[in-house]
Amino acid sequence: MINQKSIAVLPFINMSNHVDNDYFCDGVTEEIINALTKIEGLKVTARTSSFAFKNKAIDVRHIGNELGVATVLEGSIRIFNKRIRITAQLIRTTDGFHIWSQNFDRNLEDVFELQDEISLIIAEKIRENFGHLDISEHISIIGTKNINAYKLYLKGRSFQLNWDLDDYITAIDYYKQSIAVDDTFYDAYFALSRSYGILSSWGCIDKVEGEQQAMYYLEEGLKINPTSYLGYFSKSSIIFWNYWNYANGISNLKNALNKNPSYAIAYEGISEIYMATGELDKAMLNINLALDISPLSPNHHFTKGNIYFLNKDYKNAITYLDECLKIDPNFTLAIETKLACFMLLNDKLNFKNYIASMPQLINPKICNFLFNLINNKHRYFESELNDLEIDIDTSFKSIYPWHFYLLIHSGNTEKALDVFEEKIKLKNGQLINFRLDPFLEPLRTHKKYQLLEKELFSNYQIAKLEDINSSTKSIAKPIHNDKIRDYIKILKSTIQDKKLYKNSNFSLKDLSKAINLHPNKLSWLLNEHLNQNFNEFINQYRLEYFKDEVLKPSNSHITLLGIAYESGFNSKTVFNTFFKKETGITPRQWVKSQN
Repeated sequence: MINQKSIAVLPFINMSNHVDNDYFCDGVTEEIINALTKIEGLKVTARTSSFAFKNKAIDVRHIGNELGVATVLEGSIRIFNKRIRITAQLIRTTDGFHIWSQNFDRNLEDVFELQDEISLIIAEKIRENFGHLDISEHISIIGTKNINAYKLYLKGRSFQLNWDLDDYITAIDYYKQSIAVDDTFYDAYFALSRSYGILSSWGCIDKVEGEQQAMYYLEEGLKINPTSYLGYFSKSSIIFWNYWNYANGISNLKNALNKNPSYAIAYEGISEIYMATGELDKAMLNINLALDISPLSPNHHFTKGNIYFLNKDYKNAITYLDECLKIDPNFTLAIETKLACFMLLNDKLNFKNYIASMPQLINPKICNFLFNLINNKHRYFESELNDLEIDIDTSFKSIYPWHFYLLIHSGNTEKALDVFEEKIKLKNGQLINFRLDPFLEPLRTHKKYQLLEKELFSNYQIAKLEDINSSTKSIAKPIHNDKIRDYIKILKSTIQDKKLYKNSNFSLKDLSKAINLHPNKLSWLLNEHLNQNFNEFINQYRLEYFKDEVLKPSNSHITLLGIAYESGFNSKTVFNTFFKKETGITPRQWVKSQN
């Protein structure tokens, strides 16, 4: 059953003449997503899954089913000169009904306030239609008010999200430009920290220099904002990927989730740490939490497939790797891991066909030779091995160190152990999962390997990871028990006596002002003690007014819809749907029954 208080924010369409504004539209979309995640009780689909529908004309009912959400926000952005126009629509996924739509015309410099305004309106509309939410005065908080710094940051992020080495380098340049414009923009510092950390961990840049840069930008960002969830995430990324500190890595990811419970990537990060420690049940628990938030993330499906791979369940691994590749056919990690599955399954036919169909595979000749070694297809000669031009160090710049694996399975155990010791001490990202890596199996009986593993995990200890979302908190009631009955009485008499429901644009906030009660408290009162959301509550008064008016002889010349509009309903669909829900028959049938 779909959670009614749930939403997916689809990428806003770029209506400007410049294709270059795509990154800006994506950034605005992402910030609205980030803002909505700050509302406790509202399920927000993560960016990765929402963006799976970019540039695709797909019915919102299908999207709702795919993502498991009750509402979808879609819109467009047009930038002209120094003005910005945003059009947004909130749509119900069960039937495609437009709950709300609005146009916003502002100065471009006002985009920060505009993002907050739109996010708050969306939250209000979901609350009015689907149930109680506590909503703060402001939910979109961006670390800069400089539009140029923001645009440079968004451009950098658009490159970083391509997960390509050259694009990472380009992203770093844009992040640095962003900081040059506004040296207090902490999100750009954290983005730089993660970029340098990942590149150095995987051997794409000098490890020592990369780690120094990663720590420098992390510390600079934390000086400005020490409690940012992105700061905690960035810190965890360096602690885990660069220093293999498992316990502190998880501690920081838990801090990130406490700040932003909808941050699916943090759950994936926890899963990755548990994979590295060999605790696959905990890894699976957390990647499933990530997939619940972002069901169309290729990263999450890859990670789930990788858990099965490390558990030597290669057939199930292929199932989830295929899910990843269905979303992103060029996801290199999934492509290489799927090849490894065929290799370890001794599936010669699929292995050969896959190599032939995937020209992007980096080491097909090495992999073919490795397949034969693992599966005892033939005895090799030293000359054959020499012809392959094995280069161990270069191999450790790739996703999988195939040359190193070949060294292990060709029987060069002593040399392989020396390389293993060297790379483990460097903490290369390619060996992060060495504890369960099936390709390292021949090394595990050797004392040198056993001592290295024991040394790395001797001080490993993680406290029990509690389910962030199910933690019980003692929450005080917004309204004291003695006052509840009084407020309900005031609420009903005010709306009835003043006929406030006849205003078709009447909102929960308007009602809160009328009875002098904070909107969060009023929303709670309606849901907890009247078992209604705001729209159900207000439409009941409209319905009763309609029933009285439609039976008056003096109104016989007015259409049913005309009287419905006079009663405060602002849509034929809303009126007919609500009437049938409450009475079981159509308005026309009801009128006939009364006569």
